Amino acid sequence: MSHWKDTSSLTPLRTAGFAVSLALAVGVTLAFQPAFAQSTPVSNSSIRSSIPPAAAADEDENDIPETPNATTSAADTAPGAITAPIAAPDQKPSDETTGAILDEDMIRLNTREAPLDERLPARKPEPNPATEETPGIRIGTFVLRPTVTQSINTETQKDPGVKQTRAFLETDLHATLTSDWALRQLTVTTDGAWQKNVSGEGEEQPDFKINGDLRLDLPEDTTAHIIGGYHFYREDTDDPNALQDADRQSDVQEFSAGASIERDFGILRGSTGIDLSRAIYSDATLSDGTRVSLSDRNETSGTIRGRIGYELSPALIPFIEANVGKTVYDERVDSAGYRRSGDSYGAKIGVELDMGEKLRGEVGVGYETATFDDPRLSDIDAAVVDAQLLWSPLRGTDVSIGVLTSINPSTTAGESGYVSHALTTGVTHQLRDNLTGTVLGGITYRDYPSDSPTSDETVYTTSAGLTWNINRYLDLTSTIGYELTSRKTSGDSEQWRAGVGLKLKR
Repeated sequence: MSHWKDTSSLTPLRTAGFAVSLALAVGVTLAFQPAFAQSTPVSNSSIRSSIPPAAAADEDENDIPETPNATTSAADTAPGAITAPIAAPDQKPSDETTGAILDEDMIRLNTREAPLDERLPARKPEPNPATEETPGIRIGTFVLRPTVTQSINTETQKDPGVKQTRAFLETDLHATLTSDWALRQLTVTTDGAWQKNVSGEGEEQPDFKINGDLRLDLPEDTTAHIIGGYHFYREDTDDPNALQDADRQSDVQEFSAGASIERDFGILRGSTGIDLSRAIYSDATLSDGTRVSLSDRNETSGTIRGRIGYELSPALIPFIEANVGKTVYDERVDSAGYRRSGDSYGAKIGVELDMGEKLRGEVGVGYETATFDDPRLSDIDAAVVDAQLLWSPLRGTDVSIGVLTSINPSTTAGESGYVSHALTTGVTHQLRDNLTGTVLGGITYRDYPSDSPTSDETVYTTSAGLTWNINRYLDLTSTIGYELTSRKTSGDSEQWRAGVGLKLKR
C-alpha cells in the first residue's frame, strides 16, 4: 500500500476554487484602481473605513466561523470573499453609507498638520505708563483714584515799584470717586493746592474745589443730572476787583448746585436746566494791618437755560440755546452807594461736533447783556463767541482750543463791570513711551464799557512742562511759566514761576 494519499479526486474542486478567487481578485483590483492611481497613497484605516460596519466586524473576528446565509451564493461564501448584509427596505443602500464614511475620513486626512517645532505665543506689548489708567482703590461700589504731587517751586512777582521773590513747597491733590452702578452713576472730583513759603516774600495761594455729578438714566432716552460743588480760593492780586496794596487778599468761598434733564425726540435733542451759585468773601488785610470788610460783595445768582439741537448726523448737531439769570447781593447798597443787583439775558446758536478721537467739542456765537438796578451803572452788552474743541492731528498728540466770553460785574465805584474775552490753547505730545511734553498758552482781554476805555487790560500767559513716567504709580514733573498783565492806566505786572516735583498715583 502506498503511503501517499490519492488527490486526483480533489483536482476539479481546486480548479473551480482557484478560478473563483482569481475572478474576485480582478474585480476588487478594478474597483479600487482610481484610489490606487492617486499620487498620495491611502492608509489602511481609510480602506477599512470603506467596509460596511457589519463586514468590518466580521473581518476583525477572523477565527470565528460564520454559517452562510440561505440567500448567499456559493461565490459569496468562497474563501477570501467579503460578506455584506442585505439592506432592509427602510434602510439606505450600503454604497451610500460607504461614500459618507469615506468622505468624512478624507476630510480628516486633509486637516492641517501641527507644526513640528514648538512655537511660543506672541508677546503682549508692554503697557504704556503714560496712557494706562491706574487700578484705583475699591471702596464698596466705588473706585477711588487719588493723585498727590509734591513740588518745590520758585516765583518772582514784579509789580509797579515792587518786586517779590519766594521759594515755596506746594502739595497738589487730585482724586476722582466713581460709582459702579447699573442705571445711574455718581462722580466726585476733587482738586486742591496747599502752599508753604520756605524763603522770601510773597502771598501763598491755597485752592480747593470739589464737584459732584449724579447721572440718572430714565426711560425713553431721557437723562437727568444733579450737580453740586464747593470752591475755596484766595483772590489773585492781579484780579481787577482785588484791593490795591493788600498784604492778604480776601478768601472766597463759592457754592454751586443745579439740575438738568436731556431727552432725545428722534432727530431732535432737547435739554433744560437750572444753576444756582453763592459767593462769600472774607475780610482783606492791608499792608499796614488794617482789615477791610468785603461782605458787600456777597451775592447769590441763578440761571435757567434751555437748548434744542437737530441731529443732521451723529457727528454734527446744530443747536440754539437761551438763558435768563438773576443776581441778588446780600446788601442792597454796597460800600460805595451802588445797587448792584440785576438781571442777565443771553442767546446763541452753534454746532456740536463728535468725530471720535480726531475732533470733538462745540462752537457757538450769540449775544449777552447784563442790567443793574442802579441807573448810574450802564448796561453791559457783548457779542459772544464760545468754543471748546479737542483735536488730535497725530497719534500721541492732543490739542485743546478754548474760547470763552463772559460778563464780570465790578465792585469799583462807578464801574458796572467788564467783558472778558479769553483764548486758551494747549498741546500735549508724547515724546517717548514714558515722556510727555505739554505747552500751554492764553490771552485774556478785559474790555470795560466805552465810557472808561483807559481801564482795559490784557493778560498773556504761557507755560511748558515735562512729565517722566517712572512707572504706573510714580511720575517726575517739571514746569516753567510766565504771565504778563498789560494795563493802560498803570504799569505792567510780570510773574515767573518754575518748579519740579514727584507725582504719586493710585
